[in-house]
Amino acid sequence: MRHLRKDDLSNMSKFWSDIVKGLDPYVPGEQANDASIIKLNTNENPYAPSPKVIESIRDSLGDQLRLYPDPQALVLRETIAEREGVRASNVFIGNGSDEVLAHAFRALFKVGETVFFPDITYSFYPTYCKLFDLNYERVALTTDFEIDLELYPSRSGGIIFPNPNAPTGIQKDRPALERFLQSRPDTIVVIDEAYVEFGAQTSSSLTTVFPNLLVTRSFSKSYSLAGLRIGYAIGHEDLIEGLYRVKDSFNSYPVDRLALVGAEAAIRDQSYLAQIVEKIVSTRSWVSNELAKLNFNVLPSSANFLFVRHSSVEAENIVKKLRQQNILVRHFPNPDRIRGFLRISIGTADDMKILVDRLRTILAE
Repeated sequence: MRHLRKDDLSNMSKFWSDIVKGLDPYVPGEQANDASIIKLNTNENPYAPSPKVIESIRDSLGDQLRLYPDPQALVLRETIAEREGVRASNVFIGNGSDEVLAHAFRALFKVGETVFFPDITYSFYPTYCKLFDLNYERVALTTDFEIDLELYPSRSGGIIFPNPNAPTGIQKDRPALERFLQSRPDTIVVIDEAYVEFGAQTSSSLTTVFPNLLVTRSFSKSYSLAGLRIGYAIGHEDLIEGLYRVKDSFNSYPVDRLALVGAEAAIRDQSYLAQIVEKIVSTRSWVSNELAKLNFNVLPSSANFLFVRHSSVEAENIVKKLRQQNILVRHFPNPDRIRGFLRISIGTADDMKILVDRLRTILAE
């Protein structure tokens, strides 16, 4: 048998499709395995999931794992529907909100037309457009890094944006979103609410008024279930049916049994959710004030992270110095407009006190 030479391996991309050759894959934040590292770069929740989640998963460990999970995730859909004031037929369950978004791009956005989203936003959006051969156009944020809804066309192949936006953390209020939806009844609008629990107002109830609105949500952030990979969408039954048509043409069983029962338990324990969110919001307020004292420009955040820029020290230098101090934060070198910014996830109060102390020392140098 002939072994592959190095030049053979370098030419393997000749078997890729043209679409794959043109992809610029999403790059996630560094995942550190060292327990001594303070990880403030991936917007994970610093607190454990509800004890009821752990209990429900433990109770589900057993012989039933040999069976496929419910492909329709009916119990979880009913639980979410009760919480959101909609019907189970208005809820779609996916393997993380990223997968839900991918299905939305494939099922709802129009090939041959242009999809619009902010120029500074979740960087998976252009990746999905390229993967599904969709034309897209970025719409510039304002000089204050806010989404200007008036700049989006009245008709298009689709519109998507997060609320609050990422990585800026700035939200659009519900009245502005309602006016926007009223003026664009013939365009599909997807609002990505991955961080909504930390200070923004959800648009989920607007899906009962606007059949062109899809709202996506995540269990990863506020519910501390990033490791289970589960998310959902809320929308008109026709939109949800479109998502299921894509899912069932790709993978009928994407969400496992443990994720389903864990997510259900999380939804039912709203008191625990409120306690955790309150801790994070309180810590966010404290660290915002402390960073401002250190001459950081801190954008107003309704998420579990801050987007900040120092008045004189380059972001790359701060990232490097923090990494030497076993603290990870996120830096986005592109586009140039945000090259000077850092995105800092909100950790525990102790984590953030250490961050501020280390930053004070770094800046003093």
